[in-house]
Amino acid sequence: MDHLNIGFIGLGNMGGGMCLNIIRAGYKVIVHDINKEAALPALEMGATWEDSPKELSQKCDVIFTSLPGPKEVEAVSIGEEGIFDGITEGAIWVDLSTSSPKLIQTLHETFASKGAKVMDAPVSGGVTGADIGRLAIMVGGEEETFTSLKPIFESFGDRVTYTGTIGTGTICKLMNNAFQYGMETLLSESLTLGVKAGVDTEKLVECLRNGSGGRGNILNVTFPQTYFQGKFDPPRFKLTGAQKDVSLALALAREHDVPMASATHTYNEMTSAINRGWGNLDSRVSLLLQEERAGNIEVRIDSKD
Repeated sequence: MDHLNIGFIGLGNMGGGMCLNIIRAGYKVIVHDINKEAALPALEMGATWEDSPKELSQKCDVIFTSLPGPKEVEAVSIGEEGIFDGITEGAIWVDLSTSSPKLIQTLHETFASKGAKVMDAPVSGGVTGADIGRLAIMVGGEEETFTSLKPIFESFGDRVTYTGTIGTGTICKLMNNAFQYGMETLLSESLTLGVKAGVDTEKLVECLRNGSGGRGNILNVTFPQTYFQGKFDPPRFKLTGAQKDVSLALALAREHDVPMASATHTYNEMTSAINRGWGNLDSRVSLLLQEERAGNIEVRIDSKD
């Protein structure tokens, strides 16, 4: 697909790095940004400039956008002089922004009226990842279109996943961020308590990094062997034992007057599960309570064994 004309709109902290990597891969790129100075690195590498999303889209087979949020996505796509006004039949618009699943699904239908395709492909990896091409890219839309665009995605991301129909890429990104920021909040509780209780910060971080959670075992080992399989017996570690550990951490928090809202919620969930008679099962069994609250959703992955 290196013969295609590629457009890139939104050359900020994330978009700038992604666009430069597409150029480095040998693609012809046309750029636009609300601030022309942001485009200077791309222009110096051979990209060309257009004055509006409409004008850019008139000349491109594939248009990428990297924008702050839903408001900007809507304005650039269907606003005055927007992508929709210029896009041609058979062209593809790929939104890399972290936005709204409902919005991208609606825009998918709007663009289909002109015979154009829409993909949502938000990214994770931060500014450094964007600069060096080490991004996770979560792509929703038609699978055939994804396959045709994959070489371009791989020019600026090292982990590219097809997630399903339009909007699923954005759902995955939102879940990723909720997970990440939630974990950061819980981690801040453990760090502040550990330091206030007398542990050197560097030593505490080293221990957390070397422990099961810090090694990434939750998604790579523990959940695949228990929760994703719905297997809690025999237990890897009994729920009563896990609750005891969290209880001791909360007792330490009370001793040092450190609030632990996230850890307290975890303890309460474990206690509720024990009250159901699940104490001798694997500690991950308490996660079934959230599945019930979500409407009896089952989060399962078929075993590959």
